[in-house]
Amino acid sequence: MIHQRLKRGKGLPLPPGPPGNWLVGNSLPKAFAYRVFEDWTKEWGPVFTLRQGFTRMVIIGRLQAAIDIMEKEGAALVDRPVSISAGETLSGGMRVLLTPAGERFKKQRRALHAHLQPKVISTYSPVLMKHARQHMFDLVEDPAGHQNHAKRYSASVVMSLAYGKDPKGRDDPNIDAVNRCLTRLGHALRPGLWRVDVYPLLRYIPGYLKELQDGHAEELALFKGQLAEVKKAMERGEEVPQSFGKYLIERQAELELSDDETAYLAGSMFGAGSDTTASAISISIMAAALYPDTQRRVQAELDQVIGNERGFAHKATRDIVWKDYVIPKGTTVMGNIWAVGRDPEYFPDPERFNPQRWLNSDGKLKDDLKSYPFGFGRRVCPGQHMATASVFINTALTQWAFNIKADPNAPIDPLAFTESANTHPLPFKVIFEPRAAKTMEGVRDLIEDYGL
Repeated sequence: MIHQRLKRGKGLPLPPGPPGNWLVGNSLPKAFAYRVFEDWTKEWGPVFTLRQGFTRMVIIGRLQAAIDIMEKEGAALVDRPVSISAGETLSGGMRVLLTPAGERFKKQRRALHAHLQPKVISTYSPVLMKHARQHMFDLVEDPAGHQNHAKRYSASVVMSLAYGKDPKGRDDPNIDAVNRCLTRLGHALRPGLWRVDVYPLLRYIPGYLKELQDGHAEELALFKGQLAEVKKAMERGEEVPQSFGKYLIERQAELELSDDETAYLAGSMFGAGSDTTASAISISIMAAALYPDTQRRVQAELDQVIGNERGFAHKATRDIVWKDYVIPKGTTVMGNIWAVGRDPEYFPDPERFNPQRWLNSDGKLKDDLKSYPFGFGRRVCPGQHMATASVFINTALTQWAFNIKADPNAPIDPLAFTESANTHPLPFKVIFEPRAAKTMEGVRDLIEDYGL
């Protein structure tokens, strides 16, 4: 089989793509590259090739191609391309999101999967509900700060899951530090921002990488400091809540992790479930305001149940043959989730907001329609179950408690997002009206009485 695959790949061309400069290759936008990639998908086809300096990239922009390449050839795409900026410098080579395939990656994934599988996440339901309850209180008290509340909620949950501790109120400096780290990572991951990933010799220019080096020092100190607190409490014989950090400390020798690797792995929980969860919660609020008819359908379904009382780059480790083209070994392969989710063959009228497209005639989720918000193949996000549960709880509670309306004095731009890789909606205004009770204080009383 492998021999036949290699034989078929010989002599086949790369997928076509937009022409670029003979020396520097294709010019990529510094922000929202995925939107440009969608335009190029329409022009050059579902799989196209780009070049950045000496680096070759293949972009996947349609659903069937993503299944054929990113999923079926997942074993050949488990690797990550070299990332001098975000991977080696900012993360010290220890952030699981960017770790190349190899022994370190295997150790990281083994530990993460053991602690983030669905049956383990279910034991954290009280933690999720506790912080979701506080999130509702925050919305009652300060509706205008809804995006900040989502960030605090998400970071608070992960602080509990990673270290078994609760933040010290809204202005906990640890929460601020975590969000700083995540923002820095999101900016560093923007395609083409750090030219050192295209021209590695730039790493030797004095001071060029200082911003990222300083960032690494800050986040390593943060992750080590948080884990050290857990370890000291365990050594004092205190009753320490179950957490991923505690799990790693107890099994560090068995998992063959260094102190720095252990600290970064515990800190990776923030990447697995904090920033993306906060963004998803804010997007759900935006969608509710923009599409009131859909909001009413969600609320009607909630009332039936509750009553009236809410993509990163891979690297090919061998030649991959797709149709009449070959993706050579060593090529950077990226699934453009923005374009894949707009494949008109599978998503008719793709720009129309239509959640019903995911349901069959019986009102059940379709099992033949794929979605890839958590990535592809063997590099799928290990925190997907935690993130899904967290977003579900908060969306359900928000839709139960409030009617969310657009502010006529502040129109919402549904395409106004940050330029970072871990994208968030730019600040937007909505109106929260009490739904579960006649007043906001009534909503607060209901949440307190129900003991959510």
